[in-house]
Amino acid sequence: MANTDGDNAARQELRPYTGDVAPDADQAYDPNLDPTVRSIGVMGAAGGELLPAVRARCYAIGAAIARKGCVLITGACPGLPYDAARGARDAGGLSVGVSPALSRSEHVMKYDSPVDAYDVIIYTGSGLMGREVHNIHSSDIVIIAGGRSGTLGEFCIAYDEGKLIGVLADSGGVADELEAIVPKLGKVTGARIVYESDPDILIDRCIAEYRESHYLRPSTFVEEKMS
Repeated sequence: MANTDGDNAARQELRPYTGDVAPDADQAYDPNLDPTVRSIGVMGAAGGELLPAVRARCYAIGAAIARKGCVLITGACPGLPYDAARGARDAGGLSVGVSPALSRSEHVMKYDSPVDAYDVIIYTGSGLMGREVHNIHSSDIVIIAGGRSGTLGEFCIAYDEGKLIGVLADSGGVADELEAIVPKLGKVTGARIVYESDPDILIDRCIAEYRESHYLRPSTFVEEKMS
């Protein structure tokens, strides 16, 4: 006969691994009591006009993320995210690329994207827009630098999902328009936005904001605690 234990919807809803599964998870761990920043995503222009001064600041962002002991996440693309990946690598940090491709060959040949600055590349096979969701979900903090339509899409996902967002001010493109755009959105999601032009200060401010309060509600999908 079939085991009816699995029919208990309440038990299955949040705990898919039940029964005799080995208790590998730390049962005492409570994410609501953990302000640790583990990953910071950098989203920005992969092409177009990329000023050397802006590229240098994105490199500095990657280095700052590494020095803080955080993992860098990017879309494994060229341009400003690649500069951040180079900065993290050169500073001894861990760099993870989330590729739209389904293989290394497609990543290089179809998407004209680099592999050398990444410790790990995750091949999603999701295409350019699909991988944006993976980028945002995998980042405790999202940094926006420069950017065009793809970066705007990543910002919108992060904003709608209540993320802590750092914006590299004076980096051109979408990033420089956000301060005017956000008040017109007419939607409160719990997202917090930090605007700063200095890469090191931007990362410091974002991490401080996350540790102080935002870790308690890092997503619109986190339910409020009952008082």
